[in-house]
Amino acid sequence: MRRLRLGAWLAAMAIALSGCSAAGAGSEPVRLTVLAAASLKGAFPKIGQMFTTAHPGVTLDFSFAGTDALAAQIEQGVPADVFAGASLKFGDELAGKGFIEPYRPFCTNQLVLVLPPANPAGITSLRDLTRPGTKIVVGSETVPIGAYTRTVLVHLNATYGASFASRVVANVVSNEDNVEGVLTKVESGEADAGFVYVTDAKSAGAAVRTISLPAAAQATATYPIAVVKASKHPDVARLFEDFVLSAPAQRVLRDAAFGPPPAG
Repeated sequence: MRRLRLGAWLAAMAIALSGCSAAGAGSEPVRLTVLAAASLKGAFPKIGQMFTTAHPGVTLDFSFAGTDALAAQIEQGVPADVFAGASLKFGDELAGKGFIEPYRPFCTNQLVLVLPPANPAGITSLRDLTRPGTKIVVGSETVPIGAYTRTVLVHLNATYGASFASRVVANVVSNEDNVEGVLTKVESGEADAGFVYVTDAKSAGAAVRTISLPAAAQATATYPIAVVKASKHPDVARLFEDFVLSAPAQRVLRDAAFGPPPAG
């Protein structure tokens, strides 16, 4: 009887251990496509390397773009396994249409104003953004960074007057498809100022100057992650989703200046 119990325990342990690896010895290699928001371009490859080290049979292919573009790709049937966006709005829409499994928030982000290092427009405060001739670049209204920027500008009306947002928008010279486009135009000096995520400003380092926003005017971006229902490897995709929410991956996100996901 004791030998039977021992044999059963060993068999159970073998089954449990076999499930610990996404692609164990003798199994077929797995390649996952992760569609991720452009602002995750610095952190996600590091997280991906950690994941594939733990799961040697898995390869991750990252595709970074504005969240609206990622959502459109999924709806159009572009092969993908994981969606990681920068706005719950798109997570709600994709889940509501049955394109992704229920999502989980995995981090947050906030905005900051960036300027070229030389600051040719002489901007020293947010109020200066209303000066005629100031060249401002923002995200388009359809992408999260653009929507959050417009929310911030409306909030700033309480500090700088009811016409502040409209006067700033009047100085916008370009609406970009993603936050990378905004940052690039500011770094190159094509624009005098732009609104980006704090994570992008940190990754840019000395390539930009920054002006912080008042806490009351901030717009907090919450990032959802979910398995794409059309994934050919949903079990492995769920492993990656779980890993992004694990302590090691969360440390990578904190190091990149992302905030924690909302409590609960």
